Amino acid sequence: MLTTVKANLRSQATLGRVLDDLGATLLELVHGEPDAAGDIGGVAIHDPLEEPVLPQRALVLGVGLREPAEIARLLRTLAAQGAAGLVLRAPVPRDAELARAAAESGVAVLALTRGASWAQLAALLRALLAEGDVGDAGPQTIGGMPSGDLFALANAVGALLDAPVTIEDRSSRVLAFSGRQDEADPSRVETILGRQVPEQYSRLLTERGVFRDLYRSDEPVFVEPPGSPGGFTVPRVAVAVRAGDEVLGSIWAAVREPLSPERSQALRDAARLVALHMLRIRAGADVERRLRADLLSTALEGGAGAREALHRLGLADQPVVVLALATLRADRGESLGTDVNLATERQRLADGLAMHLTAVHPRCVAALVGDVAYGLIPVAREGDGEQRALRIATDFLDRVGDRVRAVIGIGSVAADAGGLAEARAGADRALRVLRSGSAGGGHRVARLSDVHVESLLLELRDLVAARGDRPTGPVARLFAYDEQHNANLVDTLRAWLDAFGDVIAASAAMYVHPNTFRYRLRRLAEVGGIDLTDPEARFAAMLQLRVLPPGSRPA
Repeated sequence: MLTTVKANLRSQATLGRVLDDLGATLLELVHGEPDAAGDIGGVAIHDPLEEPVLPQRALVLGVGLREPAEIARLLRTLAAQGAAGLVLRAPVPRDAELARAAAESGVAVLALTRGASWAQLAALLRALLAEGDVGDAGPQTIGGMPSGDLFALANAVGALLDAPVTIEDRSSRVLAFSGRQDEADPSRVETILGRQVPEQYSRLLTERGVFRDLYRSDEPVFVEPPGSPGGFTVPRVAVAVRAGDEVLGSIWAAVREPLSPERSQALRDAARLVALHMLRIRAGADVERRLRADLLSTALEGGAGAREALHRLGLADQPVVVLALATLRADRGESLGTDVNLATERQRLADGLAMHLTAVHPRCVAALVGDVAYGLIPVAREGDGEQRALRIATDFLDRVGDRVRAVIGIGSVAADAGGLAEARAGADRALRVLRSGSAGGGHRVARLSDVHVESLLLELRDLVAARGDRPTGPVARLFAYDEQHNANLVDTLRAWLDAFGDVIAASAAMYVHPNTFRYRLRRLAEVGGIDLTDPEARFAAMLQLRVLPPGSRPA
């Protein structure tokens, strides 16, 4: 399996761009041409125990790979799936077979520097590559820079100041950085690798009052090196990034001397532009959530706009399985306190599903539509997509635990946009069975094929309720007798049918002696005029008892 870090990436996100922004500090090109594969379509983590399922032009993180022969085999597999590159832990083995496989496959091989973790690289790639808007025809810009692209902005500021730059939040967490970080000092490299200003440096800046001065003014603050062992050695200049009275973060540049008035003004102007981008990123999460929900809803309707919606979601011409997730609390009479709390709980669960799906499967999408969270899982054309979806859904609910009582229905595989409406209907039908408790056994996840009969019974109940049907024939006579004589012949018949005619089991369920139960059984046959040896009569009675609404009385 290849675990997706982020699948829907903006256009023009190439390996060349990745190397420009992360190269020297984190990545080195070992084999191949960085831009030969075009735009990157996703980032995935290699798992040797599962069949690889890749997004288009994927950048694969080869965690734990070391043997040249194993790497060479993987390169050929990745080539068949159109992968863009493979990242390995440095030092990459210098092997002729590996070099030949890289050349034949056309998959670029990159090395992750020692000291950097895979988690750091995955987070940086997500920040670098996933700043696009879902479904936009073209990237928006702010101040001539792609909206929300803090890495491009850091490079632009670095060019203006002729210095390596970092953009950090209020907690001194690195959001983006420019190139040329090797021109700074070891403390800057440590900060980049950890994506966080080390605690000793942060404490030092706090003790010297640097943060106090920084956040009180719009002017750049020049910071001399402390001169003590273990501190930074290259001076810094920093400016606060603020929106009105709110401080969003800061920009830090490693410089050799104080800035000139022109560069100080350029840094102040850059801080205002960075603020706009950071606000855009903050607002973009809610905007993207609403847009994804709209696109997913359009796709699930299966109408004329379904194909376009799938295209904008990155799932065009891809078989998918539909998941439908809902909580049981609203249906079982368990109050969450307020409608606001219920809505919040649903949204939190939907966000959790989206995170889980994008963490375990490439190019997934999930969003809350009404009171149900739907997910689309792309699957291979060959293989059991429903079974794969069942495993993913079960794993998600196992992680959620019992605090939230949730269930997931799984529809059939939709080969294209035209089959999505039917697949969604199947997921909804399975979900309804689970929410009603008709599945039995405490099941939390089910495919429609698992609960098809129960679904049909629920639909028959709907039909009966809509037409106002009431019991007829023997069942009607038993209902009437019980009402007039305060008897329980209907319950006796139901228990006997449920026990497949086993008197001992049925009498135990009714808490009566077997002989008493046999007497009641003979009595109901006489009163109802039902032949219990006739399979058709038994089926007719069982069907009426199953589908007629509770409390029904004979016409």
